[in-house]
Amino acid sequence: MPANTTASSGSTGTAGGGPHKKKKGRRARLIVLVLVLALVAGVGYGTYWSVSTVRASYPQTNGTVHLDGLDGSVEVKRDSYGIPQIYADSDADLFRAQGFVQAQDRFWEMDVRRHMTAGRLSEMFGSGQVETDSFLRTLGWRKVAQEEYDTVLSDETKKNLQSYADGVNAYLEGRDGKDISVEYAALGFTNDYKPTEWTPVDSVAWLKAMAWDLRGNMQDEIDRSLMTSRLDAKQIQDLYPAYPYDKHEPIVGEGAISPATGKFDPEAAPSDGTGSSTAQGATEGLTSQLGALSDTLDEIPALLGPNGTGIGSNSWVVSGKYTTTGKPLLANDPHLAPQLPSLWYQMGLHCRAVSATCKYDTAGYTFSGMPGVIIGHNQDIAWGFTNLGADVTDLFLEKVSGDGYLYDGKVKPFVTREETIKVAGGKSRHITVRETNNGPLVSDRSGELEKVGQKAPVSNAAPDRADGYGVALKWTALEPGHSMDAVFELNRAKDFTTFRKAAEHFEVPSQNLIYADTKGHIGYQAPGKIPVRRSGDGTLPSPGWSSSYGWKKDPVPFDELPYEYDPERGYIVTANQAVIDEDTYPHLLTKDWGYGSRSQRINDLIKSKTKGGGKISTEDMQKMQMDNTSEIAALLVPELMKINISDKNIREAQKLLEGWDYTQEADSAAAAYFNAVWRNILKLAFGDKLPKEMRVEGECLNVPPAKSSGPVDEQNRLVRECGQRDPDSAQPDGGDRWYQVVANLMEKPDSDWWKAPANRKDKATENREELFARAMEDARWELTAKLGKDITTWSWGRLHQLTLKNQTLGTEGPGLLQRALNRGPWNLGGGEAAVNATGWNAAGGYEVVWVPSMRMVVNVGDWDKSRWINLTGASGHAFSAHYTDQTDKWVNGELLDWSFGTNAVAGATKDTLTLKP
Repeated sequence: MPANTTASSGSTGTAGGGPHKKKKGRRARLIVLVLVLALVAGVGYGTYWSVSTVRASYPQTNGTVHLDGLDGSVEVKRDSYGIPQIYADSDADLFRAQGFVQAQDRFWEMDVRRHMTAGRLSEMFGSGQVETDSFLRTLGWRKVAQEEYDTVLSDETKKNLQSYADGVNAYLEGRDGKDISVEYAALGFTNDYKPTEWTPVDSVAWLKAMAWDLRGNMQDEIDRSLMTSRLDAKQIQDLYPAYPYDKHEPIVGEGAISPATGKFDPEAAPSDGTGSSTAQGATEGLTSQLGALSDTLDEIPALLGPNGTGIGSNSWVVSGKYTTTGKPLLANDPHLAPQLPSLWYQMGLHCRAVSATCKYDTAGYTFSGMPGVIIGHNQDIAWGFTNLGADVTDLFLEKVSGDGYLYDGKVKPFVTREETIKVAGGKSRHITVRETNNGPLVSDRSGELEKVGQKAPVSNAAPDRADGYGVALKWTALEPGHSMDAVFELNRAKDFTTFRKAAEHFEVPSQNLIYADTKGHIGYQAPGKIPVRRSGDGTLPSPGWSSSYGWKKDPVPFDELPYEYDPERGYIVTANQAVIDEDTYPHLLTKDWGYGSRSQRINDLIKSKTKGGGKISTEDMQKMQMDNTSEIAALLVPELMKINISDKNIREAQKLLEGWDYTQEADSAAAAYFNAVWRNILKLAFGDKLPKEMRVEGECLNVPPAKSSGPVDEQNRLVRECGQRDPDSAQPDGGDRWYQVVANLMEKPDSDWWKAPANRKDKATENREELFARAMEDARWELTAKLGKDITTWSWGRLHQLTLKNQTLGTEGPGLLQRALNRGPWNLGGGEAAVNATGWNAAGGYEVVWVPSMRMVVNVGDWDKSRWINLTGASGHAFSAHYTDQTDKWVNGELLDWSFGTNAVAGATKDTLTLKP
């Protein structure tokens, strides 16, 4: 029986979601009309679409809907931003309603996500997605998710997942695609695709996508290997400097694994000589043919965002002894690619009375397509996430033959499976997935990758390369785990003990978890399934043919992972910096931390505010989230101002930096010029010396020949090379690793890095000062071309813009359809490695490529004084008033009131939908 959308009890019951102000109503109607025109003219099929057709997918937000399977009535209360708070009397009803409501607002997004995680995008979008589907089928996300559901997850978790799926399906029943979202109507012009029922495994699989987005150092592992074609070991080490513990504090400042208990103890004193080995072994590099794998990786995160140094988050918690409220304050803002709709969906899940049969009273940020709350608070505790960055992926070179792969002198057979990829409008494709004991052979998914390892510099002990080595991927997320259990356990946690128990199950992706409770305690836990390597440090691909490499059976024990509870300093900051000093901690978590620019700035802001007995307020936490200060500007500008510039036009630009306070406001001309100078410093000193596989696609240079390169111009000893990488992931990206690279070289003014390549006669430089002067000149004329000759009109925001794009038809659809689905641009402040981390890739340009995807400040214990904001809005419907109604406030650093208690929610409610059995 389809969900009954007929209103009762005198309610309006309109699908439009209740009354709105006239201005908003007019705006919504205009958007609908534009969308109609786009669908007619842009898609080009000449079909007339009425406004009522486009409005068919509006969710009902008032009145009554009857749903099969409910035990009792459920109320869905939405505020003026469309954010729902759900009230029920059983867990089953609560999660069934969550599924129904999220499907109302976001089912297109949910459907695309599940097709991505299952490697089935071709079923929706045709042959252009076959390569992506092939790679994802090879990884086997959906297969692992099914194994988790069948064999690992608790019965209670499975019941909640099934209830959620039942709610989604109750919404879908009796609805055609065009009644669910206008994108289905547009897709219908070229495809007869129809949405199918939601399953619990669809929800579990989404955690694999998030784990992929936050997978750690895999790209660094590839890049270091690519560099071997042009750079020697010392040069590569220069570009991957050690973490600066002396100036950027790790998360956990004290503690060690206790010899008496074998567990991590925050109060134990570390012993000498416990640091992990960093020996790598003699094998290791792959040639630039690994660039083919890098190209494949660029395609996979297309729906998630670029993987790089900016993907991370800020979170911090301050004890009540340093706050104006006398209770802890907790802030969090995860950094992810900008998406429309936002990755996050704000929601409250409330049992009217918490009991053994109804256990939840929680609110925060959820993923549409997955039950529970991911980041937020319940009535007792609050929690936040940042990416720990643990090294949980390794690439292995495999000696492959027709019969299998070599391991300890014997050929072992592959584990194989056949996969069929259905293609909309075309014939199905068939692939064979081959797996070694180190994971699936990702090299099977690319013609170029068949040659991976042909010229890899390996030791004399390596087997004959013949036609080359294959490449296998070992990754913790390809093993069944308990992360879905952890979500519900976090939602129910009452204290630090139950919080840590939940964290123990949060295996993938490995996250820094911060904590605060109503009794005044604060804490931190590093969770995750983190591998223990037999040898090597995971920074370069390893030989798969030897049992001397690979992973040990068991990961780092949870009891030995770092944590803190009520540290004496009174606050905890996590922003992707090192968790703990590796010289005092025996386990290798990673060699590729974020370098701590954001975390140290937050630490410094807290210290300055609390110095002399000062207190931090909710507003102070909010202001910290918008801090735009550039660490690299503070280092470089004094040096740039010392350079004698004779050209009056360049001198005019240089003067913009006089007296600049290094803050990157959107209207700042100084920030625009400095960031252009920084981009050009990186290009001149490093970018032009990197292999083509790491440079921006289409940018061509005459360069000295790489090792084992092709034909060479004997007269000039140069070859023509064009970059091959997507601009969002090219190098040097300008993140805080590059801050540290440059900082280390500042005391070496005559370093070879400051010397432009001999082929760049137009940019010949012999030392740091000459290179800086040339970068200032290049920046002046670059901005003249982009912003005009008159520097009084320059601003950082005009360069540094955010455009929100619908992640499917908004990027690949007809032009008018894209304009109807997409929004922006917005001029932004902030920048790379600033606390307000509006990231950009210096190799690719100034466009914003990752952002604080949401922001929250939790007022622990006085929950109704907490504040939050989303990047876009609650709705995934392009014509809804709630499509991007939070974005302007997000841009300005504003936060919305976050109601939690029954009375506060009632006071904020604008629409009420009652779900009845």
